[in-house]
Amino acid sequence: MLQITVMLLVAYFSGSLSGAVIFSKILHVRNPSDYGSHNPGATNMLRVNGILPALCVLIFDMLKGLIPVYISYRLGISPFFLGIIAIGACLGHIFPCFFHFRGGKGVATALGSMVMIGFDFSGLFMATWLIVVCVTGYASVGAIVSFLLAPLFVWFIKPELTMPVAMLSCLIIVRHSSNIQRLIKGEEPKVIRKKRD
Repeated sequence: MLQITVMLLVAYFSGSLSGAVIFSKILHVRNPSDYGSHNPGATNMLRVNGILPALCVLIFDMLKGLIPVYISYRLGISPFFLGIIAIGACLGHIFPCFFHFRGGKGVATALGSMVMIGFDFSGLFMATWLIVVCVTGYASVGAIVSFLLAPLFVWFIKPELTMPVAMLSCLIIVRHSSNIQRLIKGEEPKVIRKKRD
């Protein structure tokens, strides 16, 4: 139980590191927390600063979820608690102790924590996200649909991980409640706004 508690704390503090803030300083670009949707995540970084900074944030935020879950897996922690540790990393991203508990949605961190399920799962998840975003233009819809389907994908691939993935998916979908409300009202911004002539 001590191992689980330690790794849960490691996951939370790892999640609390903001890739958006760190790379906005390293690359000398605008901090997305102060612009656009004010969400310190890869999607808003893309809107505010372009592809390269967004890619840096995406990879960093994925690693925040991947590393603590991978270490926990190597320590032999059971699948259920791997899910709890993944949730801890996402809670760190959503409520970061280093940034006044104001964070992002946790999508990239959640994806990172699930990558070690396998390339088949990761490929299905990312293909679903990409297809939905290309069809709708909304990153939030891509995330919601992908996480709704994630437990189904993992049930076919590694059924013993269905419960942890379902718990993680519920957290991310609940976190998107404000996006769902904006979608209903037609006020949700698309991933990239077309420039007016």
